[in-house]
Amino acid sequence: MNSQGEQREQGEQEEWSRHRREAVEAKERALKAARQDEHERATALIREAVAGFLEAGIAPVPLRARPYRGRGSVRTGLEGWYLKQDRSLAVDAEGRFYVLRVEGGLLSRLRGEAPDPSPAPLVVGRGARDGDTFGIEELLRMRRRDPVPA
Repeated sequence: MNSQGEQREQGEQEEWSRHRREAVEAKERALKAARQDEHERATALIREAVAGFLEAGIAPVPLRARPYRGRGSVRTGLEGWYLKQDRSLAVDAEGRFYVLRVEGGLLSRLRGEAPDPSPAPLVVGRGARDGDTFGIEELLRMRRRDPVPA
């Protein structure tokens, strides 16, 4: 049998675990809400920029994705505007943001493969090893001045 001291200690441990779990869940909800807010704000900026591209006569181009392994590129069936000179990021006319990386096996090289849209960030390249970090607004302005050709 447990003594009262052991029972009290076990109760305190369970209470601490419950509080800790609630704190983690609250942080997860806050992080998810912050990511959603960032995505919505970035998407609004992208849609505004897309309208500017079209007004400036900068037509969308066929987008190609790079495979994770190997060389070359893969057709995506998407049209839009590349955001970086290395053609790793793009947006389409609906304001969706794409990281242009795909598996790139033999079938995708023959048939093509479209990546899914990603949540749009306000800061592109955050945490990247190469230090190539841009605010999405700055990157969109750069592409309006100097579009990346197809």
